[in-house]
Amino acid sequence: MKADPAVQRRLLDLAAVDAELARVTHRRRTLPEIAEIAGAEQLVRTKQDALVNVETTLTDLDRDVKRQETEIDQVRARGERDRKLMQSGSVGSKQLTELEHELATIQRRQGILEDDLLELMERREAVEANASFARVELDKARQALEEATTRRDAALADLETTETRRTADRSVMAKGFPDDLLKLYDRQREQRGIGAAAFQSRRCGACRIELDRGAVSKLKEAAADEIVRCEECGAILVRIGEPKV
Repeated sequence: MKADPAVQRRLLDLAAVDAELARVTHRRRTLPEIAEIAGAEQLVRTKQDALVNVETTLTDLDRDVKRQETEIDQVRARGERDRKLMQSGSVGSKQLTELEHELATIQRRQGILEDDLLELMERREAVEANASFARVELDKARQALEEATTRRDAALADLETTETRRTADRSVMAKGFPDDLLKLYDRQREQRGIGAAAFQSRRCGACRIELDRGAVSKLKEAAADEIVRCEECGAILVRIGEPKV
């Protein structure tokens, strides 16, 4: 296959555009924000579970407090009824003694219930503090997720802009190559990642391998318009002048 040396040199420009497009694709898959978002989402789920657990405990305590208060009200009402009955003067001495004994029992029971209620209220206060802390932590986790998502979306938008611009550039550049040369270039690029590279100082710019003397001799002997390829990786080699020292 033959192509004008100037056309061959333009393959390096096309390869540069394709390299940038490949970097865009790689960058899109490996954005640090992607891993950050995954971690942030996991943290949000963990914080949500923690909040659900503490709120469940708080609900259980509220139920226990309400039940305890109801029982205290019932005991207190019974004690009040006994006191009124004792103060009415309508009961005999035996019943009065029984009422006094019952009232003493009720008062002890009320004291125990009120102590238990106080303990429940203290526990509830501590759990409420834990719930407040859990809500703050969940808000922080959600904020971190939102910020990471915003950064990811901005990065993706930038990559999309670059990809769109460079894809348009490539479309224009590709029209300047013969079909057979472009097909060879694209096939090599799809197989090995790089379609064409500079050959300079005995080294292939694609695989970075320094070619042996025999391969170098063949390349130098080939006509300037001959399409030559690297014996190691298959890339189209664009022969450029040796750098001046």
